[in-house]
Amino acid sequence: MAAIPARTLRAVLVDLDGTLLDTAPDLAHAANAARQAFGLPPLAVARIAQFVGKGTDMLVQRALTDALDGRLDAASFERAKQVFEESYRGINGTLSRVFDRVPEALELLRSAGLGLACVTNKPSQFTLPLLQRCGLFPRLDVVACGDQVARRKPFPDLIELACARLQVAPGQALLIGDSLNDAQAAHAAGSGSVLVETGYNEGESVHDLAGAAGVGGIFPGLFEAAHWILQHAGASPGA
Repeated sequence: MAAIPARTLRAVLVDLDGTLLDTAPDLAHAANAARQAFGLPPLAVARIAQFVGKGTDMLVQRALTDALDGRLDAASFERAKQVFEESYRGINGTLSRVFDRVPEALELLRSAGLGLACVTNKPSQFTLPLLQRCGLFPRLDVVACGDQVARRKPFPDLIELACARLQVAPGQALLIGDSLNDAQAAHAAGSGSVLVETGYNEGESVHDLAGAAGVGGIFPGLFEAAHWILQHAGASPGA
């Protein structure tokens, strides 16, 4: 991957929903609570998973309208968001699960001397408790959340924020994500990216992104992506 020569790779940034964790069950529970408040029938978890990726506000809009481009009027949105957040706050991390071998993958990257950051469009109020509850927070050097920047992914702001906190240039970092949003954000920041098959990508196959600008590869999960990165970086555990 020409965007990040092995000798300059200093940090790995990792998306949260669909990359570190399967959070769709929690999100579906909260989204369906909001739908119930409006007298709407529940949607399947798989359907709501297609709405994940562009932050909580967009998820609420999509879930209530059952459409990727759906929009609510201002009053309905505020009511739906309030119900969603109250429900999500109570269940956050309860139904979610850490994907297989994620802790091992993070330790492999850390042992190679690479800085680690989580970059997510999810707000801080949900991200930090979730990472702590799932035992991943201590394995990360930095957590950059959607409410900490002016623009969420697919814009580069979160990548730039995480890199600044890690004290590396974006060109010295690589993002592991699960979606077009991730690939676009990394490319816009001047970072490379690799993608995993475990996520949501707004209902589209992640393999459709093979060969997209800056995407170095697509892997079954974080563990396989971490091994590829170690080989690419010319690093090894304990280095």
